[in-house]
Amino acid sequence: MKLRILSVNIAKPSVIGRVHDEPVVSGIAKKPVGDSRVFVRALNIDGDGQADLSVHGGFDKAVYAYPASHWPWWQGEHGLQCAPGSFGENLTLEQGDETEIAIGDRFTWGDVELEVAQPRAPCFKFAMHTARVDAPRLMTLSGRCGFYLRVLNEGFAPATNAHLERNLSSGSASVREAFFAVLGKPPSETLKKVEGAPGLARNWRNAVEQRLNAIPR
Repeated sequence: MKLRILSVNIAKPSVIGRVHDEPVVSGIAKKPVGDSRVFVRALNIDGDGQADLSVHGGFDKAVYAYPASHWPWWQGEHGLQCAPGSFGENLTLEQGDETEIAIGDRFTWGDVELEVAQPRAPCFKFAMHTARVDAPRLMTLSGRCGFYLRVLNEGFAPATNAHLERNLSSGSASVREAFFAVLGKPPSETLKKVEGAPGLARNWRNAVEQRLNAIPR
């Protein structure tokens, strides 16, 4: 599988709005880079950043990818105009549906090696960024979430005429299955499949384990 990268997007944290008269700071308002290549480190792409490191960023959320193939659904059915960075993503991909990407899949991007670690869970900052209070709910119901990747090998990567090329298919739970394992109502068999996915981020695995433990025995 080769996924074409339409845009590489970054941002430093900035004020995106106010709640109860308090400023809300986030790195979600990402814009396309102007350089032909970027350096990708273990925690993020150079020039990128996150504000609240308790819930954003970290090794398992170093790079966020979102497929532009979802844009017609957002625009046509819900009137949300889309462009690179609309979802706070670092990589705007031409394709990359959550049903086709599995937890633990590995991709090369220039000198960089990436591994799919978890789905993206929407938060209130996504609503503020899109100026749509219903945006998190629509993402949760549809599973059009995109996915986070951890950086296995740092290095330079092209920002133009670039692709993610899958060099390892884990054959494990899909990103969509992992998403609904935490934010939906899947059968226990799916929960067990996701729990056992190689490379699944620890925080997501903990959430799945909590749901499994809550099932009456």
